[in-house]
Amino acid sequence: MTIRCAIIDDEPLAGGLLESYVEKTPCLELIGTYTSALAAMRDLRDDPAQLIFLDIQMPELSGIEFTKILPSETKVVLTTAFPQYALEGFKVNAIDYLLKPISYEAFFNSVEKVLSWFGVSIKEEPIFHDRLLFIKSDYKLQRICLDDIIYVEGLKDYLRFHLKDGDTVTSLMSMRKVEDFLPHPEFLRTHRSFIVRMSEVKAIDRLRIVIDDDVFVPISENYREMIMQYLDSHTIA
Repeated sequence: MTIRCAIIDDEPLAGGLLESYVEKTPCLELIGTYTSALAAMRDLRDDPAQLIFLDIQMPELSGIEFTKILPSETKVVLTTAFPQYALEGFKVNAIDYLLKPISYEAFFNSVEKVLSWFGVSIKEEPIFHDRLLFIKSDYKLQRICLDDIIYVEGLKDYLRFHLKDGDTVTSLMSMRKVEDFLPHPEFLRTHRSFIVRMSEVKAIDRLRIVIDDDVFVPISENYREMIMQYLDSHTIA
């Protein structure tokens, strides 16, 4: 199932982060990003979204006020930097409430709640259930268990899957395609040429992920914030 969603947030950086999360989540289709509820109202009246990620504090028309004029079939996940507004989310029957800064893990958990409301479980997808991939390599379909993948490396038009037993499997496919298939946040993109299974990370050394004593994966500027948020959500200060 694909859910048509929109983002409404008057902070461009916050909206851009949510856009990147939607892009990485195969079951979501982004139909619009807006910096005000009034701007969204004009578009969504004729082309309604099934789900809106909605900031609470906005000028002219707040997120809470906007929920009162939405059609009942449109579901809402509220976002805010202020935890005291959580109660407001319950009053308007929001499916979930995300506190900024929003990690991809928290975002993904909200998406699972939305899918559950629609009667769908992402865990029912075959790849999540069987934890197997079949990819074309050397004119045959090669089976790969998700639990054996350490990281995926992009090599121009090819991808190389690095596995626990030291083997590698190379296939002609795009990084974006395999990123859509691998479960998040178990696997995260760290660089335009790398996807890492986070349980295989031994340490973070400056802007590098340490996989082994002699294996390092870079973290690029485009993916740094998402990786840092993941780490923050798993770090005991």
